[in-house]
Amino acid sequence: MQRSIHGHEVMHMMLELGGSFSKASLKQAIVSRFGSETRFHTCSAQDMDAEALIAFLESKGKFVAQETGFTTAADRICQH
Repeated sequence: MQRSIHGHEVMHMMLELGGSFSKASLKQAIVSRFGSETRFHTCSAQDMDAEALIAFLESKGKFVAQETGFTTAADRICQH
């Protein structure tokens, strides 16, 4: 059975790691932390791979643009 991780965990990982990410470097960090076969879900979506999760989080405004890529902020993580 594949495990499913909530997208909030990826955002918390981004804060923990610090710095900025490109889509490719965030995908690499996700795979390193959670594994390549892990699926992700959020409050409104499910069964996403790392690339789909990144696209979803971007579309929901969860990333903060920086000169060298993007990061996230604690206030962009819903608290439920």
